Amino acid sequence: MSNPRSGAHPDRTCRPSPTSTPRPPLGGARPLRVLMLSWEYPPVLVGGLGRHVHALSVSLAAAGHEVTVVTRHADGAPLEEYVDGVRVVRAAEDPVTFPLATGSLLAWTMAFNHTLTRAALRAASTGGYDVVHAHDWLVAHAAMTVRDHLDLPLVSTIHATEAGRHQGWLPEEMNRTIHGVEHWLGTSSVRTIVCSGYMRDEVTSLFGVPANRVDVVPNGVEPHRWRVPVAAVAAARARFAADGPLVTFAGRLVYEKGVQHLLAGLPRLRDRHPGLRAVIVGDGPYRPELQAEVHRLGLGGTVSMPGFLGGTDLPAVMAASDCFAVPSIYEPFGMVALEGAAAGAPLAVSATGGLAEIVEPGVTGMTFRPHDPDGLSDAVHALLSDTDRARALARRARTMVDEQYGWAAIAGRTAATYASAITQTPGFVAEQATHQMTYGRPRPLIPDGNLLAAAGLR
Repeated sequence: MSNPRSGAHPDRTCRPSPTSTPRPPLGGARPLRVLMLSWEYPPVLVGGLGRHVHALSVSLAAAGHEVTVVTRHADGAPLEEYVDGVRVVRAAEDPVTFPLATGSLLAWTMAFNHTLTRAALRAASTGGYDVVHAHDWLVAHAAMTVRDHLDLPLVSTIHATEAGRHQGWLPEEMNRTIHGVEHWLGTSSVRTIVCSGYMRDEVTSLFGVPANRVDVVPNGVEPHRWRVPVAAVAAARARFAADGPLVTFAGRLVYEKGVQHLLAGLPRLRDRHPGLRAVIVGDGPYRPELQAEVHRLGLGGTVSMPGFLGGTDLPAVMAASDCFAVPSIYEPFGMVALEGAAAGAPLAVSATGGLAEIVEPGVTGMTFRPHDPDGLSDAVHALLSDTDRARALARRARTMVDEQYGWAAIAGRTAATYASAITQTPGFVAEQATHQMTYGRPRPLIPDGNLLAAAGLR
């Protein structure tokens, strides 16, 4: 993880108001004031979380809510600004207070949370808020402190779980610690947002969060961002496809994205479709292993790995594809499938996690079992061998994205969760106090063996 540093320090003279701010009446009769915490936000973009928080905050602001995002600083970015209707406060790392002589993620996270807390309280000193919204475990400690100091309800979004990322296993102390922080965040939040029914089951089973405190709010898409000029699509096809069909993948190159299974299915597909080309867009720690697999399978003339594609290049190559494949082993939601659909690409996705909830087989795309290169090959073959059907599926998928996954609707559902959290807070606090007096501070259950299997999720 890159840790941008800056010599600038937050203003230490500002103190938050000691009085609680009035909470909005029931039903959201007035705009809500939201204090959002995220470890990434433009220009710091590591994965999909930063783009999600940006689009959500901008859409909430467009709907009339007052949104402040407190996030990590990046070199050259101002410590505070208003952009796209959102107040952005950036917490610079403090090398004087925390001279980290380690690459430990956990040590960096604790140091980051200290500066994030100071920045959040500084932001609160110049404006009142109705709710705190924390995105994932990396901001949990700051969220708890801000919640208690400002006496505000806490909403958390758990975008993925450590157990899920590692197929149910927590092999190292760091993994177990992250799992514990996720448990703490979920059980300490008035309401927890997840992106799919699959993730709701995971959060309730792994952390014991009651299902009636979990709201399923899918991720959103900006359809216009994924629609590019015909000339850009033609250029992408000329660059990558040659004269044969084109299969594309886009995402972070990590084991759970399943690219290795796509590569394993390509020799069979190449035999069925002479001249086939495949493009693996993205980068990540699994890249060397994938490159070695390309060499081992003799796919050097078939597979291109251009790294990250920016601007219009990524949507152009998606739109140029005869099949956009999403072979994930673990996928809490499957945002990239919606992006591919918005670009107009025929989809072939693994039937796992949120992907199984997005793509209806034979209606908006083709599906296959995860860990199944032959099934993947058959699904891709079905699209490549019947282009008229493939384009009909792609049109239906694009319509689905427009109708169900626009950010205005997602922001509305998120605001409804905020309103629910505000009305629920007194009862939630009483429930927590009773539980702690009876049982002591709740601790995460970490059984031996595979957590997903133990929870019945595999």
